[in-house]
Amino acid sequence: MRRQELLLLRLDEIGIALEKKGEALLLLGLGSVGIETHRLDEYSDLDFFLIVAPGAKDRFINQLDWLEDACPLTYSFRNTKDGYKVMFEDGIYGEFAVFEERELENIPFSGGRMVWKASSYERKSEIESTLDFPNLKAESVDYIVNEALTNIYVGLGRFARGEKLSATRFIESYAVNGILSALHLLEPEMDGYPDKFNNERRVEQRFPEFSKRIGSLMQGYDKVPYSALELLSYLEEIYPVNDRMSAEIRKLADKLI
Repeated sequence: MRRQELLLLRLDEIGIALEKKGEALLLLGLGSVGIETHRLDEYSDLDFFLIVAPGAKDRFINQLDWLEDACPLTYSFRNTKDGYKVMFEDGIYGEFAVFEERELENIPFSGGRMVWKASSYERKSEIESTLDFPNLKAESVDYIVNEALTNIYVGLGRFARGEKLSATRFIESYAVNGILSALHLLEPEMDGYPDKFNNERRVEQRFPEFSKRIGSLMQGYDKVPYSALELLSYLEEIYPVNDRMSAEIRKLADKLI
C-alpha cells in the first residue's frame, strides 16, 4: 500500500477506534490530510485535531489508547499542553492536538476535513477557522530591502567578531525571511498551495525564479560573507539600494573573504 493511502487509512482507523470511546466528537484532518489530499506524497505525515466533549480533554491527552487501538505507538512526545508528536510502529508520523469545541474559537487553522464524527455531533463536512491568520506578506519592498541591508551589515560585523552562528541567523535567516515575505510583489506566484503560517513552504513551486537563487543566498555557516554578497546583488537587482550601505557591505565582506 502506498504511503498516501496508508495515511488516509490510518485516520479512518483512528475514527473507528474513537467510535468506541465516549465523549469523542470529531476527528478533523488538516494540511495534506485535510481538504488538500491531492498534494499527499511519500513524505507526508498526519496532522489532525480531535474535538471532545466538555471536560473530556484531559482523558484523551493523558490516555492515548484511542491511538493505540488504531495502531501501536513506538514514540510519543507531548510537545504542547494540547497535544503530541507521535510515531506508529509502521513508521507513520503524526502531530495532533485535542480541544473542546469552545476552544476552536481561539485556534487558527486551515483546511479542516471531517474524517469522523459522533452520530450526535452536528457540523459541516469542512471546517475553517474564523480567526484572522498572521499577515505573512509584506506591503512594501522598500521596507524589506532596507531591513535586509541592515541585517546583512550587522551580520557581517558579528562574523568578523567570530560570532558565526549569529551572523548566519542575521544574513541567511532574517534577511532571507524578509525577502520571502515580499516575493509576491517581485514575481508572479505559481500555484503551490501557500501555507498560511509559513512563507517557506513550497516556495520552490510558488516562486521558481527566486528559487534558482536560494542556494547562492544561503551558502552556510563558514561562507556567510559569500552569501552576503549574493544577497546584496539580489537586492540591487530588485530595488534601488543606498550606495553607501552597498559599499560598506562589500568592503566588509571582501575583507572577511
